[in-house]
Amino acid sequence: MTARRTHEDEVAAVTFEHDDESVVVIVGSGAGGGTLANELAQKGVNVVLIEAGPRFQMTEFVNDEYGAYDLFTWKDKRIATGTSPVAEKFREAPTWIVKAVGGTSVHWAGQAVRFQPHEFRARSTYGDIPGASLIDWPLSYEEMAPYYDRAEYKLGVSGTHGTPEMPHSNLYRVFAHSARRAGYKQVSQCPVAVLTVPRDGRNACDQIGFCMQGCKSGAKWSSLYAEIPAGEATGRLEVRAECMALQIRHDDRGRVTGVLYVDKAGRRHLQKARVVCVAGNSIETPRLLLNSASAKYPDGLANSSGHVGRNYLRNMFAFAYGIFDRPVTMHRGYVAPGLVRDEAGHDPKRGFAGGIYFTAVGLGLPYHAAFLDPGAWGREFASAIEGYANTCGVVVLGEDLPVPSSSVTLHPSEKDGYGLPIPVLNLDVHANEFPMRNYGLKKAAELLEAGGAKRVIECPPMPSTHNLGTCRMSAEPADGVCNRWGQTHDIPNLFISDGSQFSSNNAGNPTLTIATLAVRQAAYLADQLRTNSL
Repeated sequence: MTARRTHEDEVAAVTFEHDDESVVVIVGSGAGGGTLANELAQKGVNVVLIEAGPRFQMTEFVNDEYGAYDLFTWKDKRIATGTSPVAEKFREAPTWIVKAVGGTSVHWAGQAVRFQPHEFRARSTYGDIPGASLIDWPLSYEEMAPYYDRAEYKLGVSGTHGTPEMPHSNLYRVFAHSARRAGYKQVSQCPVAVLTVPRDGRNACDQIGFCMQGCKSGAKWSSLYAEIPAGEATGRLEVRAECMALQIRHDDRGRVTGVLYVDKAGRRHLQKARVVCVAGNSIETPRLLLNSASAKYPDGLANSSGHVGRNYLRNMFAFAYGIFDRPVTMHRGYVAPGLVRDEAGHDPKRGFAGGIYFTAVGLGLPYHAAFLDPGAWGREFASAIEGYANTCGVVVLGEDLPVPSSSVTLHPSEKDGYGLPIPVLNLDVHANEFPMRNYGLKKAAELLEAGGAKRVIECPPMPSTHNLGTCRMSAEPADGVCNRWGQTHDIPNLFISDGSQFSSNNAGNPTLTIATLAVRQAAYLADQLRTNSL
């Protein structure tokens, strides 16, 4: 190990030399990369973590929807194409991810549901659906279960492993009452990665309500303050913020040897590596692999199958709001307190494949207005805003199916400030989404009306923060990019370490599974390094 120590603000930080070939380089610090970095450091592995965005302190978060959006959103230009309504309405901003240390784990709402067993067997469960490129995951729920246990404890998921559930907010009471009146039986607090009692230096939830604006109390799990500082404390993790990865380099044998990046001063550096793990989210991860094309890999790294960038997944999102005759005050307390699981299974009699969750959601007035109908005005819109205090929000979240043409590719001519082609997001949704959305919104309206809502408003599709697929796991190299450990089929010392490796989607929030895969990958990778297998 060639490293020197520096001291800043009385905290010892390790700095690895750029020519140190022994380190693992991780690109991206979110739920996948940040968790992997800590897990490896705890196992004695030296790690350099490269992150494009700045590093914020919790005191810098702002309890203001648009102020927070401006603070940490990844605003680099994307171009959206395709048949999705999101591509038509949000052509240059089709998704919402965070450009900061901690990645989108800074922004997520904290909903922490496991994959259901059948969701790891999508092809076997749903069959051959025309237009869908379904495969089974090369691992099972039973194999993931012990790692889910570890991740749930690490994240502090409420209602699991001795962590108490959230207190019942008024939003939860209205939602749960409505759901039970509608006939649903599996109604509960939503498991969320938010501490309800202090633990491991994190505070308990203060019920502030600005959960998606960066948690000022530190109760909501984020790799920013839950994983990365713990990894740094080992003396084996260096974080390089505001450093944009440009290209992954390789040797004549085809093995990766390091990452070329540019720092905030515009200087270019090549950090050598024994192993490279890419965790830049499902847009920047394939973009980096494609931008690393060479004479040996003319189609980009790990792309002999042609699957890098393909099968981009985003979840089916739909919003419904019910206006009641008495105050709900949905903005008070935790943002997503309730969950209905009754519709989460696969039931082809409903006319679509996959499952649906209903979640209570409480948004502040600015987001509420934006989600109702961007750009709308007039009597109907104004009356909905006037009813805000009496409004209960419901999110319908479902599993979308992989489509090869839903993809991330490189723009043929337009470049970013670093001279790299900007990403093009082609958003084509499978026909399965339309009956699923219609069914989900119909049932959400019935749920709200059963509880006494006098008016129900359906909202148009919005940009998603769930970005998955594009470098999927597969049992056969021809069907994907990486194996069951996230290790690329083509290059043994190149790993995919984020939601890009999802073989297919699930009906719920994916972040718990991303973190779980990182815990599992770290165990495998550390063992491979220990035995000199890489």
